[in-house]
Amino acid sequence: MTRRRRKSSSREKAGTPAAAAAEPKKGRAQGVSAPPARPKRWLWIAAGLAAVLVIGAGLGLQYIARSPTAPAALEPGMLAFVGSETCIGCHQEAGKLWHPSQHAHAMAHASEDTVLGDFDDARFDYFGTISRFFKKDGKFYVETDGPDGTLQSFEVKYTFGLEPLQQYLIEFPDGRVQALTIAWDSRTKEEGGQRWFHLYPDEHIGHDDPLHWTKLNQNWNFMCAECHSTGVAKNYDLKTGRFDTTWKEISVGCEACHGQGSAHVAWAKDWSPFAKKDTALGLLARFDERSGVTWTRATETGQPKRSATPARLRKEVEMCGRCHARRGIVSEDFVPGRSLSDSHVVSLIGRGLYQPDGQMLDEVYNYGSFKQSKMFAAGVTCSDCHDPHSAKLKAKGDQVCLQCHAGSYETVAHTHHEGDAAPSCVACHMPARTFMVIDERHDHSFRVPRPDLSATLGTDNACTDCHTDKSAQWAAAAIEDWYGPERKGFQTFGPAFHAAWTGAGDAPTLLSAVAGDADAPAFVRASALEELTAYPSRETAALVREGLADPDPMVRIAALDHLEAAPPAQLWPLVSPLLDDPVRGVRIKAAFLLGGIPLKDLPAADRNRLARAEGEFVAAQLLNGDRPEARSLLGRYYSRTGDMPKAEVEYRAALALSPHFAPAAVNLADLYRQTGRDADGEAVLVEALELSPQDGGLHHALGLTLVRLKRPAEAIEHLRRAAELEPGRARYAYVYAVGLESIGKRDEAIAVLEDTLKRHPGDRESLMALINFARAGGDSKTALRYAETLAEIEPDNEPLAGLIQQLRGEIAGSPGN
Repeated sequence: MTRRRRKSSSREKAGTPAAAAAEPKKGRAQGVSAPPARPKRWLWIAAGLAAVLVIGAGLGLQYIARSPTAPAALEPGMLAFVGSETCIGCHQEAGKLWHPSQHAHAMAHASEDTVLGDFDDARFDYFGTISRFFKKDGKFYVETDGPDGTLQSFEVKYTFGLEPLQQYLIEFPDGRVQALTIAWDSRTKEEGGQRWFHLYPDEHIGHDDPLHWTKLNQNWNFMCAECHSTGVAKNYDLKTGRFDTTWKEISVGCEACHGQGSAHVAWAKDWSPFAKKDTALGLLARFDERSGVTWTRATETGQPKRSATPARLRKEVEMCGRCHARRGIVSEDFVPGRSLSDSHVVSLIGRGLYQPDGQMLDEVYNYGSFKQSKMFAAGVTCSDCHDPHSAKLKAKGDQVCLQCHAGSYETVAHTHHEGDAAPSCVACHMPARTFMVIDERHDHSFRVPRPDLSATLGTDNACTDCHTDKSAQWAAAAIEDWYGPERKGFQTFGPAFHAAWTGAGDAPTLLSAVAGDADAPAFVRASALEELTAYPSRETAALVREGLADPDPMVRIAALDHLEAAPPAQLWPLVSPLLDDPVRGVRIKAAFLLGGIPLKDLPAADRNRLARAEGEFVAAQLLNGDRPEARSLLGRYYSRTGDMPKAEVEYRAALALSPHFAPAAVNLADLYRQTGRDADGEAVLVEALELSPQDGGLHHALGLTLVRLKRPAEAIEHLRRAAELEPGRARYAYVYAVGLESIGKRDEAIAVLEDTLKRHPGDRESLMALINFARAGGDSKTALRYAETLAEIEPDNEPLAGLIQQLRGEIAGSPGN
């Protein structure tokens, strides 16, 4: 459960905590579980079986009365969990595959049978802190640095994961379960394993660091539980700050994917005369997308072709994505067969998570990568390659690919490598990256190697992964020689995201082309639309309107992101239809945006619609009430509604949960600005900077506060520091330059902006400031040069065209011309 440092932002995404989506969720060998002592496993199963027998009959009747032939009417609240052993009673073959799987061992009570690490008084040195692993009275303990930095002994309550590493979970009196950041390498000695290692080997994570194992960002209840156990309820008490987290099954069982099984048991027992008419078999969803489907080779292209057009909503992919995605949760009511966006918010292609061409960079798992792939577009689902019960590949090595890609793909004509030098399919099309020090994961975007993009965008490529002594240019030339210059593959959006992330002048044009491309994957279009929030224009407004009606909920959510600053009068007609959207993630984003709409002007029916959606929004944040991101976002919502006292309470609560969470401090200071309390805002920001002195956002906010407090010298210093700390944010440099110019340091201001344009050549604010500063200094020629540069970026900007004509006139009329 490793966590990486990430830059703070003064805004959180509406609908879910931003960091909830940005933080990696557990995928393999990560996690924790909480509540008080549990009964032994056989007692737990016996109780589950008894519950089925007692509850099942009643549920059978309720199930029939609700809808004898329409399983879509089933809702989780009508159902009960029955336990994997109940399922295996009938589905024995699936049980044999599941029992030894990673899913079945995702979490377990610590015992001689489940603990893989060396607890025979083993010691591990981490930057001078000697941790000791030992056993006492049949229990497992670790002596290590605790919350205050002193050595303390802690009982290991649970194991977390199986291979290639196993983590250990420690329960605290307040119900928190924390993941130790010293993990056991469960690989063989020959592979370098059978050792203790630290998940942050290259930096010292002390007890006062947010990434310390006792702190918020190593907390199982929020970060890990949902994906390593079945039927988890976090149960965080906002008043006491305590957890009472529970699960229905400690590991990932049958019902983690198939949903509550009581109605299926009733169907199997045929307890009703109508049960056999239920084509869903009493299940919330049947993962039947591959039933009767075949793949053949299309004669015109030689490519594999699916016998049936894939459904727009791939139930299986959405179900797997619940855990195999970088996402944040907005509801514990996950229902198999529905869009993942109904209960979660998925991180899109963004800085720090993906490379600009969509390759994985941080721990993004597989969902986002797969949904941008040609495989997904063609109709491939997870179980085409993976057995859903063992989670293993359905064939060894290249054979899993050659199920469909046989023939010419096996030849030297395709690989251009002979004999033993021939790379595997995954080496070229699913390059691996290592996370958590030793966990190698393959990129599921299934891309054609593009070393030419490496040369221009700085992205990775599979060719030089192997040929480490060669350059990207060398590899690009070889690819072009083999396959020709137009072999670009399916994912061609890299230049657009690279332009956006580097501030290139053509970023809006390139992003708009991607966002408006009907043939581009919805995941990519949503990502491009999200990036376009920085470039408002008539063209992006048209894309937003189209996006609000897009069939994919991720696109609708991204379109809504553009509207936060829109006037209330414009918001209602655009956004209100989405209050009834079938996907919860869309509804709560719409509710956040409409939070400031005056209710008195709305008909009763509309007031009720808005109230329902707002209730869902608030519930999503309270579900995550143990997280500063959720409390800060709730503060922003109350600020939009004009309830400043409630907003202040939520921002304060966020800072109490994590004083290091800079966005809450920035937002609270902004609330004080709105209410004429800048001195209080200054105090909040100064206190935050004591903990996070390298946070550019805090320096920027304090600089602006000091400007309002009429202390320009101090303000300039903090604005300067913000620009230095975060050179990737052109806005910070622009504000710093404006500050310099305001105190008579125009030459210094121009130098700052010119330096900014080297990194962000298309930054509109910097160019406009340079035009104005040059004109103020009487330098019309320099002003014209920058105006013409801006005109290349904004060719339809009529006021700018008029300014250029005016500048040309000034130059023509000046002496000497």
